[in-house]
This record gives sequence, C-alpha cells and structure tokens, in this order.
Amino acid sequence: MSSTAEHPPRRRVVITGAGALTATGATVDAYWSALVDGRSGVGPITAFDASDLPTRIAAEVTGFEPTRFMTGIEARRMDRFAQFAVVAAAEAVAQSGLTAEAGGGERIGVLVGSGYGANIAGIEALERLRVRGPRGVPTSYAIGGSPDNPSAEIAMRYGFEGPSGAIITACATGTTCVGEAVDLIRAGRVDAVVAGGTDDPITRLDVAAMSNVRALSRRNDEPARASRPFDRGRDGFVLGAGAGVLVVEDAEHAIRRGAPVLGEILGYGATTDAYHSSAPHPEGRGAQRALRLALADAALTPGDIDYVNAHGTGTALNDSTEIAALRAVLGDHAPRIPISSQKSMIGHLIGAAGAVELIATLRTLATGIVPPTLNCEDPEDPELDFVPHEARRHEVRTALTNSFGFGGHNAVLAVRRWEP
Repeated sequence: MSSTAEHPPRRRVVITGAGALTATGATVDAYWSALVDGRSGVGPITAFDASDLPTRIAAEVTGFEPTRFMTGIEARRMDRFAQFAVVAAAEAVAQSGLTAEAGGGERIGVLVGSGYGANIAGIEALERLRVRGPRGVPTSYAIGGSPDNPSAEIAMRYGFEGPSGAIITACATGTTCVGEAVDLIRAGRVDAVVAGGTDDPITRLDVAAMSNVRALSRRNDEPARASRPFDRGRDGFVLGAGAGVLVVEDAEHAIRRGAPVLGEILGYGATTDAYHSSAPHPEGRGAQRALRLALADAALTPGDIDYVNAHGTGTALNDSTEIAALRAVLGDHAPRIPISSQKSMIGHLIGAAGAVELIATLRTLATGIVPPTLNCEDPEDPELDFVPHEARRHEVRTALTNSFGFGGHNAVLAVRRWEP
C-alpha cells in the first residue's frame, strides 16, 4: 500500500464567514473601519457607577438592543455575552451561506467560548436571591447561566447537530476554539464549525477585582490613550466587551457549495506555561512553543511570515514576554515585519479577543492594510515595527495571530490568503 493511501492528504481548512460585535460597531465592516481609521472605542464606564473604582474606563458595547436581532423571549433567557455571540454568529453564518439542509447539520459543530461567561446574569440572580429569597431567582438562569449557552443557542437557531460546547482558556479562548475547530475538521468528524468567543466582563465586580490586582490601566482622564501595547508608559489593559464568531470549514466542502473563502488556516499551536496563575513565564517559553508549533503545523519558516497580529495587552509582563517570544522564534526576521495590537482601540475582549483579532487579520490578508497600534509612542523594543498611530499598506500573504491568557494558556494560529 502506498504512503499516500496510508496517509491521505490533510484536509485544507478555510474560513467562509465572520461576524464581530465590538465597542466600535455591531458588524465586521464597522469594526474594520474603526481599526483602519485608528478610532478608539474606549471611554468612561456607563453601565454602572464606577466613581469609587481605581479604573473607571472600558471599551463598552453601548446602545445594544438585543430585540433588534432576536425575540424578546430569546433575549430574556440569555446573558449579554450570549446575545453578543448570537448576533456575531448571525453575521458569520449569513456571509458563509452555511445551512443544515438535507441533514447536513449533523456535520456542523459549534464551539464558542467565554472567559467570564454569564457574569451579568449571575450577579443579578444573586442579588434577587438576597432580596427576594429562592423564588426570586429567575428560571432562565438555570440554563442561561452556563458558559456553553451561546453554543447551544447558535446550534438551536440553525439546526447544527455536530459537536458543540465551550472551550475556555481565559484570554486565549477565541483562538483556542477556532484552533480546535480546525482539528475537528482535519480529523474528518465534521465539515464545518461555527467557532469563536464572546464576553462582557464590564461589571462593577469584575472591574473592581481586576483593578485590585493592578491589571487595568488607571489612565481615567485619557480613555483613548489608556491602552498602550508595547509602549514603555503602559500601566495595564483596558477591559472590552464583544464577540467574534467565524465559520471554519473544510475547503472542499466550501468550494462545492460556492461559499466565499476569506482565508485559510494553515497551522495551530497551543501550550500551557504551568508557571503562574496570572503572570506569563518570564522567558515566554510557553508562548515560544505555541509559535513554533503553529509554524511547524503550517509547514512555514519564520521568513514566510508577513505580519503578526499580537496579543499586545498593554501590561508590563505580557508585552515584554511577547516581544521576547517573537524575537526568539522569528529571529532576524522579526524587525522586518509589522506587528500590531487591536487592543489599543477595542480594549481586551478576554474570551472574544482572539476571534475578533483573527477577523482583523483576515481583512489584512484581503486588503493589504495593517491596522495600527495606537498610543505606542515610546516602544519597549524600538527595533520592532509596531505600526504606531496609523494604518499602513503592506503586502501580507501569511500571518500569525497570538493569544496568551491567564493561567498560562497560549494559542497561535497561522493563516494565509486563499490560494486554491
């Protein structure tokens, strides 16, 4: 038996739809337009009284009315993080044209994770329990309080009957869900997966907690200048809310049904630092391994990379270790390519961060425009190109997108412009 027969060619995996909801808009086009223009979505917190908190700014999703996108009954049984996911999934599925017709739903999965989950519904349910007693707790919380609720809602809405659930890897969640979707497709278990992440961590409880560990920027008087990835003057990240959802699909399946192809996922690498609950390994060992695994999975060399969509939170430890990891893995090639962080404009969307940043990377592949890193005025590594202040045209065929989370979770995807 030939080696080809023993080991058939690996299935190519593409992205055929994308949906995003961020502080800068409720669609991918609105999100991308803000990135290209360098418009920040960070401002004073309006969801609650933050006047006594050390951090009083965030990148909120404001003016969101869920009943524009779903029935009132559906909206009431979901926390905002799930509502966000359903809206982003609707945009992604509509663009992809993916349906469950003719029994095809059995071959379509859903993996949408969240770092914080139903925190808003949980806080409200606990308060109702305190004030009204057990009967005051809404019945919707029994289901809507689960972190896998967005995946269940999306699967029910479209009749997708393949594997579904929520993979949670803190700030790497969105990237992990997409990467695991790739593996499901390569293994032949499904033909497509609706994958991504969603979060709304902007609550009084969560802002207070993250402020107390000094993870958040306290540049309250200059919200648009607060998120400063890779800048020496950074003082923490800015919480953001939103969702990013993508349709990840077997390339042959996508081509047969005439779906649009936004890009190809060539490689995926995932590791764990096993070092500290919140701090990255000081040498970035886990991040380095994830980068190398993604390159190896994609059969790429450092010289093949044209752009890096960085995790770039704006915290002292994350930025310095990410710089060290990129230097170690990309070597002399690192200073030759643009590296930028969208968190400077939309904040840190926690579980959704990797998914919305992958969507921006796909737009970069399609347009040749690299979004900027705002507020990077005094870069920690002046030899690296962090695309400060303004978007730039740059030919990008192949890119990496990084996600590194609390708990030492690391996930990296290698993507390329579609070439049939």
